Amino acid sequence: MSFAVRYSASARDGLARLYEHLLDRALTVEDLDLAERALGAITEAAESLKRSPFIYRKADDDPFLRELLIPFESSGYVALFEIDDAATVTILSMRHQLEDDYH
Repeated sequence: MSFAVRYSASARDGLARLYEHLLDRALTVEDLDLAERALGAITEAAESLKRSPFIYRKADDDPFLRELLIPFESSGYVALFEIDDAATVTILSMRHQLEDDYH
Protein backbone atom coordinates (compact mmCIF):
# COMPACT_ATOMS: atom_id res chain seq x y z
CA MET A 1 0.00 0.00 0.00
CA SER A 2 1.32 3.39 -0.96
CA PHE A 3 -0.18 6.73 0.06
CA ALA A 4 -0.34 9.79 -2.16
CA VAL A 5 1.15 12.81 -0.39
CA ARG A 6 -0.43 16.21 -0.98
CA TYR A 7 0.57 19.64 0.31
CA SER A 8 -2.11 22.08 1.43
CA ALA A 9 -1.72 25.71 0.37
CA SER A 10 -0.68 26.52 3.93
CA ALA A 11 2.02 23.83 3.87
CA ARG A 12 3.36 25.08 0.52
CA ASP A 13 3.44 28.62 1.91
CA GLY A 14 5.25 27.40 5.02
CA LEU A 15 7.82 25.53 2.98
CA ALA A 16 8.45 28.60 0.82
CA ARG A 17 8.72 30.78 3.94
CA LEU A 18 11.28 28.45 5.53
CA TYR A 19 13.34 28.31 2.34
CA GLU A 20 13.21 32.09 1.83
CA HIS A 21 14.27 32.64 5.43
CA LEU A 22 17.44 30.64 4.84
CA LEU A 23 18.10 32.44 1.56
CA ASP A 24 17.62 35.85 3.21
CA ARG A 25 20.20 34.96 5.85
CA ALA A 26 22.70 33.58 3.33
CA LEU A 27 26.03 35.38 3.27
CA THR A 28 28.13 32.76 1.52
CA VAL A 29 27.79 30.06 -1.12
CA GLU A 30 27.79 27.52 1.72
CA ASP A 31 24.75 29.27 3.21
CA LEU A 32 22.96 28.92 -0.12
CA ASP A 33 23.87 25.24 -0.11
CA LEU A 34 22.38 24.98 3.40
CA ALA A 35 19.03 26.25 2.10
CA GLU A 36 19.07 23.64 -0.68
CA ARG A 37 20.00 20.86 1.73
CA ALA A 38 17.22 21.89 4.13
CA LEU A 39 14.67 21.82 1.32
CA GLY A 40 15.96 18.41 0.28
CA ALA A 41 15.72 17.04 3.83
CA ILE A 42 12.15 18.25 4.14
CA THR A 43 10.97 16.85 0.80
CA GLU A 44 12.76 13.54 1.39
CA ALA A 45 11.13 13.18 4.80
CA ALA A 46 7.73 14.00 3.32
CA GLU A 47 8.25 11.17 0.84
CA SER A 48 8.48 8.75 3.79
CA LEU A 49 4.79 9.41 4.43
CA LYS A 50 4.03 7.41 1.28
CA ARG A 51 5.10 4.20 2.99
CA SER A 52 3.77 4.31 6.54
CA PRO A 53 2.22 7.51 7.88
CA PHE A 54 0.79 5.79 10.96
CA ILE A 55 4.25 5.33 12.53
CA TYR A 56 4.62 9.05 13.31
CA ARG A 57 3.50 10.60 16.57
CA LYS A 58 -0.06 11.77 17.12
CA ALA A 59 -0.55 15.53 17.22
CA ASP A 60 -3.62 15.29 19.47
CA ASP A 61 -6.41 12.84 20.31
CA ASP A 62 -7.30 12.43 16.64
CA PRO A 63 -5.40 9.32 15.44
CA PHE A 64 -5.30 10.70 11.90
CA LEU A 65 -3.61 14.01 12.78
CA ARG A 66 0.14 13.46 13.18
CA GLU A 67 3.54 15.14 13.21
CA LEU A 68 6.61 14.30 11.18
CA LEU A 69 9.84 15.42 12.86
CA ILE A 70 12.52 16.25 10.31
CA PRO A 71 16.03 16.46 11.78
CA PHE A 72 18.35 18.98 10.15
CA GLU A 73 21.64 20.39 11.46
CA SER A 74 21.30 21.18 15.18
CA SER A 75 17.48 21.33 15.16
CA GLY A 76 15.07 20.65 12.31
CA TYR A 77 11.53 21.01 11.07
CA VAL A 78 8.05 19.73 11.87
CA ALA A 79 5.31 18.85 9.39
CA LEU A 80 1.74 18.55 10.63
CA PHE A 81 -0.16 16.08 8.46
CA GLU A 82 -3.48 14.31 8.28
CA ILE A 83 -4.20 10.83 7.03
CA ASP A 84 -7.26 11.55 4.90
CA ASP A 85 -8.17 8.02 3.87
CA ALA A 86 -6.58 4.70 2.96
CA ALA A 87 -4.74 6.27 0.03
CA THR A 88 -4.04 9.94 0.81
CA VAL A 89 -2.00 11.98 3.27
CA THR A 90 -2.16 15.78 3.34
CA ILE A 91 0.62 17.87 4.82
CA LEU A 92 -1.22 20.72 6.53
CA SER A 93 1.61 22.95 7.71
CA MET A 94 5.37 23.22 8.10
CA ARG A 95 7.49 25.02 10.64
CA HIS A 96 10.96 25.13 12.10
CA GLN A 97 11.23 23.28 15.42
CA LEU A 98 12.15 26.50 17.23
CA GLU A 99 9.07 28.42 16.04
CA ASP A 100 5.91 28.86 18.09
CA ASP A 101 3.27 26.17 17.89
CA TYR A 102 1.29 25.99 14.67
CA HIS A 103 -1.91 24.10 15.60
